[in-house]
Amino acid sequence: MGFRLISRSLRIFTGKIKRMEYPDPPAKAGLCCPRECVEGSPPTYAMYEALKDSCQNNATYFQPDDSENGQRLYQGFMTLIDHIDTVWPLVDHVRKVAPLYDFDAKSPGNGYRSFVSVVDSCVLHGLKLSRQVCTGRDALLFRKGYFVKEVESCGQLLASLGTCLHHLQTLLSWAPPGELFPSEGHSPEELFSQADNINQYCFYGRCLGFQFLPSMRGILKGISICMAGFSEAYYSHGNLISSVWTGGQYLIDPEMRARRIVNISQSASIEFCKAFWFLAESEIMKRVPSLMSSTVAVNKVFTIAPEPLVVNTTEGKELTVLPPTVHIGLQGLNVRLISVNKRAGMVSEGTSSLPASDGILFHCHGGGFVAQSSKSHETYLRDWAAKLGMPILSVDYSLAPQAPFPRALEEVFYAYCWMINHFKEMGTTGKRIVFAGDSAGANLIAGCTLKILSAGLRPPDGLFMAYAPLLVSFIPSPARLLCLMDPILPFGFMMRCLKAYASPNAKGGKDDKRSNKELTSSNATTPVEGNGFLKVSPSQEGISEGPSSFEEVSPSDLAELQAHKSGSERRKSSDTTISAASLQSEHTATGITPTEDKSQQEPESENSSTLVGETPLKQDLEHTDKKRIKSRINEAATGIMSAMSSRLAYITGSNNIRPTQEELAVRTNLDSLIARSPSDEFIFSVPKDPLLSPYWAEEQLLKKFPPVRILTVHLDPCLDDCVMFAKKLKGLGNEVGIDVLEGLPHGFLNFSLMAKEANEGSKLCIERIKQLLDLENHATTPENNHL
Repeated sequence: MGFRLISRSLRIFTGKIKRMEYPDPPAKAGLCCPRECVEGSPPTYAMYEALKDSCQNNATYFQPDDSENGQRLYQGFMTLIDHIDTVWPLVDHVRKVAPLYDFDAKSPGNGYRSFVSVVDSCVLHGLKLSRQVCTGRDALLFRKGYFVKEVESCGQLLASLGTCLHHLQTLLSWAPPGELFPSEGHSPEELFSQADNINQYCFYGRCLGFQFLPSMRGILKGISICMAGFSEAYYSHGNLISSVWTGGQYLIDPEMRARRIVNISQSASIEFCKAFWFLAESEIMKRVPSLMSSTVAVNKVFTIAPEPLVVNTTEGKELTVLPPTVHIGLQGLNVRLISVNKRAGMVSEGTSSLPASDGILFHCHGGGFVAQSSKSHETYLRDWAAKLGMPILSVDYSLAPQAPFPRALEEVFYAYCWMINHFKEMGTTGKRIVFAGDSAGANLIAGCTLKILSAGLRPPDGLFMAYAPLLVSFIPSPARLLCLMDPILPFGFMMRCLKAYASPNAKGGKDDKRSNKELTSSNATTPVEGNGFLKVSPSQEGISEGPSSFEEVSPSDLAELQAHKSGSERRKSSDTTISAASLQSEHTATGITPTEDKSQQEPESENSSTLVGETPLKQDLEHTDKKRIKSRINEAATGIMSAMSSRLAYITGSNNIRPTQEELAVRTNLDSLIARSPSDEFIFSVPKDPLLSPYWAEEQLLKKFPPVRILTVHLDPCLDDCVMFAKKLKGLGNEVGIDVLEGLPHGFLNFSLMAKEANEGSKLCIERIKQLLDLENHATTPENNHL
C-alpha cells in the first residue's frame, strides 16, 4: 500500500515536470502557410496527428470508466477526434491559398493566414491538454471534473473554428485571388446563412486568449474579468466592493464570465463602452506613465482657440481655414505637446540652449472614435518622444456619438494647419513632419492627409499607421471574423463604435452636412453597392447635410470632464474671437507628477500663457448629458455595500443587461439573443466617403501620398484593411512597407509597459518612424523585421 502511494506521488511529480515540456505558444501565421504550398506540396500535419493519437489513447483509457466524468472524458476525446477530421481538409485548403493574399513575400500576413494560425493554436492547446491528461490520469489527485470541462471547452472551440473555416471557403469564392474583400455585393447576412451560427461562448471562457502570446493571456484575462465585473456595477448601480466580489466569481467561473462577456458585447450601450475604456484615465492609471515610462521635460496641454487660420499652399497662395462647427458648434481644441527636452522657442519654457528639433511627430490616439485621449496613450508616447528626440503633438479630437464624422477629422485637419503656423512654439523647425496614429487615430491621419492634398497644403513627409481601420464598413473579410473571438475588440463593441462615429442617424433623421466642402476629395472610386452590416443608403452616398446653426455654450470645466471625456466633451467656447492657445505644464523635468493631474484642469491664469496675448475664456460647467459617463463611473466605483443583497443572483448566473422598452419586444431572453445571427443587431447605413474610408480615395490623390509604414498584427480584425490599402498604394507606385507581428492583440501599444513583446513592437514602431523622419546619422534598419 505504501509503495502504491509513493508511485502515485511520483506520477504527480513527473506529471508536473512533463507539463512544462509542452508549452502552449501560439502558432505563427507567418510560418504556417509556406509559399511552396501553392505548388501543391502538402503541409506537415504532425501536430494534428499527434493530437488524434493522444486523444485516442485517452479515449481508450476512459472508455471502461463507468463514472459520469469518466464517460464524459471518453466522449470529449472522441468528439475532438471527429472535429479534427472535419477541420483538417478545410484548414488544408486555406493554408495552401493563403500566401496568394499577402502584401509581398517578405511581409506574410492576411486574414486567411490568421485563421490558419488560430486553428493551429487551438490544436496545440488541445495537444497540451490531452498530454496533461495522459500523464496525470493515474495520479491520486487527478481531477476528472476539471479536465472534463477543459476537454469539452476545447472541443467546442475547435467546432466553432470549423464553422469559421466554412465561412472562409465562402469568402474565397466571393473574390479573386489576392483580393480580401468581395468583388460583388455580398453581405455578412449572406455569409452567415451559408453555415451554422458561431458559438462565441467558447472564445471567452476557459480558452480565452489561447491564440495570443503567453505574456498577453494574463492581461487579456484580467481585462475580461474587469469588463464583466464593471458591467455588474455599471448596470445595477452597484459599488466597488460588490463588483470586486462578482469579479472574483468571474475569475473562478469561466463559463459565467463567457456568458457575461457575450451578453455585454451583444447588448451593452455605447455609453458603457466609453465608460469602460475611460477607466484607463482613472486617478490611478493616469499616474502610471510618469512612474514607469520615460521621463519627459515637457508635457503640456494647449487649447487652440476656434478662430480662422491663414495658411500658405504649396503654390504660395493663402488659404483661410475655418474652425470646425459641424455637429457641436464652435469650440476650442485641446492638443498635448510632449518632449523629452526643453528647446529654444518653446512657449512658456523659458530660455534653453538646445536648438529646435528638425522634426515633429503629429499624433492621433486610438479608442474606436468614442473614447480615450492623448493622456491614456502616454504609456508609449513618452517612450517615443525619448527615443526619437523630438517633440510630439497629439490631438484630443472630439468623440462620438456626441461628435460623429466628420467632426474629429475636421479638428485633426485644423490642428495640423495651426501647427504649421506655430513650429517655433512647438520647439521644431518643421523640416520633417511625420503623421502617426493607432487604430481610429490611424484612420484620422489618413483622412487628414487626403484633405491636405485636396487643399494643396504642405503634406507630411511620412505616415505611420498602427492597426488601422481604413475601410469603415463591415464588408466581410477573413480578418474581420476575428472580432467574434477578440477580447479587446469584441464584435458588438466594434460595431457600436462604427455606428456611433459613421452613422449616428441610423434610425432616420436629417443627415449632417460637412463644412470645408472644398477640401473634400470628390468623384471617389465607388465601392461595391452592398456594405454588409453597414449598408449604404442612397441618401447617404454623398456629402451629408448638417445643421445650419448650432448652440454656442461657454467652456466646460476641464477639471470635471477631462478625466472621462475628450475633445468636444472637454471644452466649449463662446462666440468670443480668441487668438490664443491656453497651456499648462503637467510634469516637471524630473518627471514627477503633481498630486492633482493638471491636464485634467482648466489652466489657471497664473499658470497659463497665450501665443498671441488674448484673455483666456471663463469657465461655465454644463450639468446635463455631459456628466452622465462620469456619474456612472462614480456610481460603479463608490458606495458601501448597497447592492450586497443581490449578490447571490450573480454567483449562480449572469443577469441580462437591462434593455430599453423598445428592445424588450425582441430581446425575450439571453439565449435567444445569442442564438441569432449578430447581423440582426447591427444593420445600419454608413456614408460612402473616402474621408471616412481612405481605401476608397481617388487614385490621383493616393498617388500623392508620402511614404507610408503600416504596422499591424495577425490577430487584428483590421488586418485586411491594412494589407489591401498597402497593396493599393504599392500598385500606384507609392513607397509603402508593412510589418505584421505575431501573437499580439489590437491596441497592443497600450500594453507596452506590461508585456515584453508589446514593448518590442513599440520599439519597431520607433524604427519605422525614424525611417520616415530620415534623421541625420540614423542608420538604415533591416527591411521588414517580423517578431
